[in-house]
Amino acid sequence: MPELPDVTVYLEALEARILGARLLGLRLANPFVLRSVDPSPSEVAGREVTGLRRLGKRLVIELADGYFVLIHLMIAGRLHWKEAGARVPGKIGLAALDFSTGTVTLTEAGSKRRAAIHLVRGEAALAAHDPGGIELFEADPASFHAALTRESHTLKRSLTDPRILSGIGNAYSDEILHRARLSPVRMTRQLSEEETARLFEAARATLADWVGRLRRAAAGGFPEGVTAFRPDMAVHGRYGKPCPACGAPVQRIVHADNETNYCARCQTGGRVLADRALSRLLRQDWPRTLEEMEERRPTPVTPTAAEPPPAPRPGRRRR
Repeated sequence: MPELPDVTVYLEALEARILGARLLGLRLANPFVLRSVDPSPSEVAGREVTGLRRLGKRLVIELADGYFVLIHLMIAGRLHWKEAGARVPGKIGLAALDFSTGTVTLTEAGSKRRAAIHLVRGEAALAAHDPGGIELFEADPASFHAALTRESHTLKRSLTDPRILSGIGNAYSDEILHRARLSPVRMTRQLSEEETARLFEAARATLADWVGRLRRAAAGGFPEGVTAFRPDMAVHGRYGKPCPACGAPVQRIVHADNETNYCARCQTGGRVLADRALSRLLRQDWPRTLEEMEERRPTPVTPTAAEPPPAPRPGRRRR
């Protein structure tokens, strides 16, 4: 799912292309992508783009007279900048927004259709789409601590809860926790003052770092390689690969469709966290530490030289 850094770079690319332009119309290849009917597409057509903003992980295109186009990409939704009037891709295309300067197409890979477009009238109606999480770059350590400890949850859950923090999902939460050297299953109310401050700084630094990286990668073009898995990430999507900080193999916890990646040496004091599915299956055989995991690895068998084939048995020659 595109998160705060990805959405930020999307918005910057759109701002350079459609700010001040007119929205000519909305073409729907899949009618279910449009989740609202008031206002209608005809009511927003012809209005000037007066601003762009982020609402959590959602992109907001502000139009004249208090109208908004809200786009939620969900997991597999992506935006593409095309020449004016470009067709919507056949299999994965959902919609096209035609502007006086060009066309934005919305696509979604896979069979599930979760991406959504909402047409909204007025700031109050737009605010109803805001999950309410605080903005890290507008917060201070005190408000961050208050939001984090309002309820007692694991750090992984709290970082990815849009009602607590705005714009963070599965990928960047892994990177934040690795930078902060904190376990994903640590409870929020168990953090010390120093750990909370460390997490706050790590979250801001990680997001700012990745906004900068994605800007440089786009290099003024439209961001096309938006993905949750990047080779230069520290732990996310790098199960089994060496941690860039200590070299230990990156571990994972799998739950439903989500995977949490972490470094046991850097974040959990060498303890391997129980994967729900495997630990139930293996029970007492589940390794508890990196050392125990290494000890249980099968010893590689040294290949031996192949024995020569047996000599043929002598027999009578046939006439």
